[in-house]
Amino acid sequence: MDPIKDSVSSEPIRLGNATLGRYRHVCAFFHSADEEYRVLLPFIQEGLQRGERAFHVVDPKLREEHLRRLETAGIDATAAEQRGQFELRDWHETYLRGGRFDHEKMLSVMQDISKQGREQGYSLTRILGHAEWSGEDWPGADEFLEYEARLNQLVPQNVDPIICLYDLAKIGGRIVVDVMRTHPLVILGGVLQENPFFVSPEDFLRELRDRKANRKSTPA
Repeated sequence: MDPIKDSVSSEPIRLGNATLGRYRHVCAFFHSADEEYRVLLPFIQEGLQRGERAFHVVDPKLREEHLRRLETAGIDATAAEQRGQFELRDWHETYLRGGRFDHEKMLSVMQDISKQGREQGYSLTRILGHAEWSGEDWPGADEFLEYEARLNQLVPQNVDPIICLYDLAKIGGRIVVDVMRTHPLVILGGVLQENPFFVSPEDFLRELRDRKANRKSTPA
C-alpha cells in the first residue's frame, strides 16, 4: 500500500508532485522562499477553492510577506480571514505561548485547530507551520522533537494534513536529521516522497528518553 497514493479523502489532496494518502504529517525543507511558495501555493489555493479551512503559522517577521505572497498568487487572504476560512498566526501565538515551548500545550493546540474547523462546518483544515525557531535558543526547545514524534499518534485521529516547514538556511544539520526521523513524508527539492529515515514514534520517544538520561548522568 502506497502511503502517498493511497488517498483517504473523497477528493485527492495534491502537494508537490504527489497525492497525500493516509500519511499526512509532512516535513518540508526549502532552500529559499521562492522554492517554498512554488510548492505550497497550489496546495493552499486548492484547499480554499474547495471550501476547506487554512491555518498557517509563520515567523512574526515574515507575516506581511506571507500575506503578500498569497495575494500575488490571486488568493484573497483578507476575504478568507473575514469569513473565518483562513487563520494566520505567528510563533508566539502558537508554539511559544508564554515565552517557551510546551509539547503538551502544543498538541492540545493542534487538536483544537482540527476540532474548531469541524465545528465550523469545514471538512478539512490544511495546516502549515514554520518551525525554524526550534533551531534557536528558546526555553523548552528540547521538547519540540517529542512533540513532532507524538504528533504522529495524533494525526491518524483526523484527516487534516499538517505540513511542518523549515528554511534550511536557518536551522542546523542536527535538527534537520532528527526532524526527518519524526515525519513519515518529506519534501526535498520540491518533491514529496515517503521518508526512508522515519522512525516510529514509540521508538523515537524511547531514544529521546535515553538521550536525556545520558545527559543527566554525564558529568558537567
